[in-house]
Amino acid sequence: MLILQNISYKHSNTDVLFDTISFTLNNQDKIALIGNNGVGKSTLLKIIAGELEPSNGVLRVSSEPYYIPQIFGQYNHFTIGEALRVHDKLNALKEILDGNVTEENLTVLNDDWTIEERCSNALKYWQLSDLELTQKMETLSGGQKTKVFLAGISIHEPELVLLDEPSNHLDYAARELLYSFIGTTNSSLIVVSHDRKLLNLLNTVYELSKRGISMYGGNYNFYTEQKEIENTALNQDLQSKEKALRKAREKERETIERQQKLDARGKKKQEKSGVARIMMNTLRNNAENSSSKLKSVHVEKIDGIAKELRELRSALPDIDQMKFGFDNSDLHKGKILFKANAINYSYHKHLLWQKDLNIEIVSGERIAIKGKNGSGKTTLIKIILGKLEPKSGTVYIAQNKSVYIDQDYSLLNNDLKVYDQAQQFNTSGLEEHEIKMRLNRFLFNKEYWDKPCHALSGGEKMRLMLCCLTIHNESPDIIILDEPTNNLDIQNIEILTAAINEYQGTLIVVSHDESFLEEINIEKSILL
Repeated sequence: MLILQNISYKHSNTDVLFDTISFTLNNQDKIALIGNNGVGKSTLLKIIAGELEPSNGVLRVSSEPYYIPQIFGQYNHFTIGEALRVHDKLNALKEILDGNVTEENLTVLNDDWTIEERCSNALKYWQLSDLELTQKMETLSGGQKTKVFLAGISIHEPELVLLDEPSNHLDYAARELLYSFIGTTNSSLIVVSHDRKLLNLLNTVYELSKRGISMYGGNYNFYTEQKEIENTALNQDLQSKEKALRKAREKERETIERQQKLDARGKKKQEKSGVARIMMNTLRNNAENSSSKLKSVHVEKIDGIAKELRELRSALPDIDQMKFGFDNSDLHKGKILFKANAINYSYHKHLLWQKDLNIEIVSGERIAIKGKNGSGKTTLIKIILGKLEPKSGTVYIAQNKSVYIDQDYSLLNNDLKVYDQAQQFNTSGLEEHEIKMRLNRFLFNKEYWDKPCHALSGGEKMRLMLCCLTIHNESPDIIILDEPTNNLDIQNIEILTAAINEYQGTLIVVSHDESFLEEINIEKSILL
C-alpha cells in the first residue's frame, strides 16, 4: 500500500526538517500522525501525496492517494467541480447525453457513467445539497470547503486518504459525520489532527519529532498513557545521570586534591633528604604526568556521562512558553463599539439569515459567534469590521483599532522571511535585537529568522501572527480570532488559552471548540 524508506526533507535554505523517516502502511490501516507544530507533519503528507519531492529516500505507493489539505485558499478561483477534479468528466457526460458522442468525450469519461450520481450522493451526505458544482469555492465558508473535499472521497473511492486537520472548520453535526466516516471506511487513512475525539478512532499513532518517527500500537489515549510512562522513566534516568555526573566531578576533585597533597609531601621529603636537582626534576615530571593521567581518566568519564545527559535532555518533550504581554485597550469598559439594527445580507439573492440580526458589542466583552457551516459567521465579522455593508438594516461602528486573524493568516506575507515579516509590524522603532528577542519569546529562534513564511506550518503562522501583534506599537481595542485552535497542536492550544486570558480588550471568537471557549471565559454568544 505505502512504503517510506529513509525519507528526508530540506527547506530551500538547506535546513533539515526531518531525516530518515521510514514506515509502512498496509490496507485498511488507520494512522494518526501527531507531533508539535513545525516538525513537518503537513510536509510529510504532501510528500506522500506527490505535491512535494523528498530531499532523499524512497517512496512507494500502490495507488494515487486522495489528499485533503489543511488550508484551501489556493482553490478559491476554482469551481467546486474543478476543485473535486470532476468538471471535465461531468462535461463529457453531458455532451454524450446530448448526443455529442465523440472519441474525446468517451476518453475523458472513461466509462465512469455513475459520476453524476456519486457527486450528488456525496454532496448530500455532507449536507451540501444546496451547492452547485459550478459555484466558486471562494463563496464557501471554511467548513463548506472542508466538506467539499471530504465529499471527494466518496466520489473518487481512493484506497489511501490523507487528511490534514479535517475537523478544523467543521460544525458539530459535520464533525459527527466525519467521525462516522472514519469509523466505517475501508480506505487506509493517515490523519493529522489535534482533535482528541477523532484521534481515538484511529488504531495506531505515529509521533513525528526532531528525533524521527515513533510508533504506538493503539489510539490516542493509549499513546498518552505510554508517553507518561516513557517521560517518567526518562526523568528518572535524567536524575540518575545528573547524580552520577555530580559524583564523578566530586571524585575527580577529591582524587586530584589527594594526589596534589601526596606530591607536595613527597617533594618536602626529597628536599630534606638532599636529593640531587636533576633527580628532583625527574621526580617532579613523573608526579605531573601521574596527575595528568588521573585527570584525563576523570575527564573522559565525565564527558561520557555529560554526553549521555545531553542526549536524555534532548529527548524530553519541548516545554513551549510563549509570552504575550498584550497591552490593555485604551477604551473604557462598556463603550459601545458596534450596534446593528435589523441587519441581513444576501448571496445570490437569498437572504443569509432567516431572522434579521440585532447585535450590540461593548468594549471589554468576550463574545463567541456560533453557527453551522455556511451560517454567515465570517460575513458577520466583515460587517463588524466595516468591510461589508448589510443589504438591509443599519449599523453603527465606533472608531477603534481592530485586528482580525482569519483562517488563512492573510495578514502575513508568505513571500517574506520570518524576521522581515516581524519588521513589517515594527511601527515603534524597536531595535533589531529587540525584534529577535520577541521572536525568541514566540519560539522562533535564529534558525527561523531567514525562513520564508510559506515554509511555516499552520500553527507556526498563528504564533508568528500573534508575535507580530505584540511588536505592533498600538494595542488593539478588538481582537477577532476565526477558528484560532484549528492549526495548533494540543500543547500550543493550552499556551494560546493562557495568552488570550492576559488580554483585557474586546475579544470576538469563532470556534467550534467548546472546551477552548470555556477556558477563555466567553461570557456572551451570538447564534446564527
